[in-house]
Amino acid sequence: MADPLSLLRQYNVNKKEIIEKDGHIIFGEFSWPKNVKTNYLMYGSGKEGHPKEYYTLECLLFILKNVSLTHPVYVRQAAAENIPVVRRPDRKELLAYLNGETASCPAIDKSAPLEIPTQVKRSAEYDGPESLAKKPRFEDTHVQKVREKLAAKLDGPKEASVTVDNIKSLSEAMSVEKIAAIKAKRLAKKRTTIKGNDDIDQEHDIRAILDLDVDITKDIISRERQWRTRTTILQSTGKVFAKNILAMLHSIKAREEGRMRPSQQPPQVTPRQTPIRPTAQPSVYNRYDQERFNRQKEETEGFQINTMGTYHGMSLKSVTEGSAKANRPQPAQPQAPLPVSAARPPPGTGPQKRVSRTPIVIIPAGTNSLITMYNVKDILQDLRFVTQEQKKAQGGKRDNEVLVHRIRNGVSVPYRVVDNPAKLSPSDWDRVVAVFVMGPAWQFKGYPWDTPVEIFDKIAAFHLKYDEMKMDPNVEKWAVTVIQLSRTKRHLDRAALMVFWEKLDKHIVQHKPHLRW
Repeated sequence: MADPLSLLRQYNVNKKEIIEKDGHIIFGEFSWPKNVKTNYLMYGSGKEGHPKEYYTLECLLFILKNVSLTHPVYVRQAAAENIPVVRRPDRKELLAYLNGETASCPAIDKSAPLEIPTQVKRSAEYDGPESLAKKPRFEDTHVQKVREKLAAKLDGPKEASVTVDNIKSLSEAMSVEKIAAIKAKRLAKKRTTIKGNDDIDQEHDIRAILDLDVDITKDIISRERQWRTRTTILQSTGKVFAKNILAMLHSIKAREEGRMRPSQQPPQVTPRQTPIRPTAQPSVYNRYDQERFNRQKEETEGFQINTMGTYHGMSLKSVTEGSAKANRPQPAQPQAPLPVSAARPPPGTGPQKRVSRTPIVIIPAGTNSLITMYNVKDILQDLRFVTQEQKKAQGGKRDNEVLVHRIRNGVSVPYRVVDNPAKLSPSDWDRVVAVFVMGPAWQFKGYPWDTPVEIFDKIAAFHLKYDEMKMDPNVEKWAVTVIQLSRTKRHLDRAALMVFWEKLDKHIVQHKPHLRW
C-alpha cells in the first residue's frame, strides 16, 4: 500500500507536480488530507515514556517548498500560516531522505498506522501531470509551423529539402532590424494590394512569435532582483553631498561670521529723538576669558571711588580738607557771554589731531626667536603656532608692522605689532603695553628706560619657548611670563597662548586704562 511519505519522496526526486486542492494533497491518482500523519517520528518523541508524534504531510510539503530559507525565517513563516514546523535536529536527515540522498532514515516508523488514500477520478478539467506532459502544446506546434514557413521562404527552392531540425530559431535566423523591416514592408503593401490568405497567415504567425518573445522577456524581467553589495547599499540615491551637506556648512559658517563681525552702521537718529542704544547681550561663560568675571569683583557698584588713587606724600590735614572740599557743593557762578571773537576758533587753527588709542606690542627682530613678523598673526590672532620656516615656504612676506585683531565681547580690537622700537615716537611709547623677551640685555637698547627692571615695571614682558628647551638665565631672574609650547602637540597652543591675553588685559587695566583693550 502506498504511503504519503514515500510518494512525497518519489514525486520530489522525479520533479513531478504535487497538487494542493480543497484541503487535499494529490499525488497522481492518490489523495490524502493535508493534515494526515506520516510515519516520520518527531525528534524526542517515543523515548523515555513520551508518546509518539509524527509529522503531517502538509508540514513536510511546506519545508520542501521553503528549503532555501534559513531555519528562523522558515519557522516564522510557518507560524504565520499556522503550519507545524520541522524541528531543527530532524531537518538535515529529513531533507536528505526526501531529496533522494539517503535510501532510508532511522526516524521512519514502519509500524506506524497509515491512512488509506482516496483515488482521484480523471476529469476534463484535470488529466494529471502525465497526460499533460504527453499532450503537445499549442504554442510549440504553432512556432514549429511558423519556422517551417520562414525556412521555406528564406532558403528558397534550392534548399527546400533542409529538415526542420536544422532550422534555427527566429532570433538567430533574423535580427531585430530585419524583423522590423519585414513588418514595415508588409504594412506598406497593405495600402496598395489585397491581402491573400497566405500573407495574412504569415503576418499573423510573425506577430504571434513576436508577442511570445515579449511575454518571455516580461517574465524574465519580473523575476530579476537588483544586485546589491555592501558597497552599493552605502551609496545614497536621494541625497547629493555637494548640494545638501555643503549648503548646511556654508550656512553655519555665515551665521558664525555674522555673530563675530561687529555692525558697522551707526545708530540712526531721527529729529527730536534720542538715539536707540543696543541692548546688552548676556555674557556667555568662556574659560579663556576669565578677566571679564574677575573685573566684575573690582567694580565699585556705582560709587565714585578711585581705586587707583593714593595718599602718598600728603598730610592728614590735606587729606581731610580735600575730602571735605570734594563733598562740599560748589555754588554755580553765572558765566558772562563770550564775545563773538572768543566763541570762534582763531583763524589758521585747524582741527586737533586725534590721539591714537591702539596698544603696541614689541617682538624681537632676531631670527632665533620663535615669534617673528612672519608668524605673529598666526600666534596672537589665530592662537596657533606656526614656525617662520613654514610661513616662508608658503610664500609669506615680512612686513614692517602688523595689525593683529582680537575678538573680545563680539568686538574686534586692533593691536599694533612692531619689531623695531627705534621707529617709535615718545607718544608711541605711551601705548607700548607688551614686549617679547629673548634673553640678552642688548635687546632693550634704545628703550626710554635704563634697566630691564624699570622696563618690566612699565611694560608686560613675555618669553616664548619650547617646553624641552633650557630656560635663559636672564629670563629666570626677570619678571617675565614664560609661555611654553610643544613641538608636535598643536592642540595645546590655544590654551597656552591665551595666557598672553589674560596677563595683557590685567596689565592694561592697571597701567594703561585709557587704551583700547
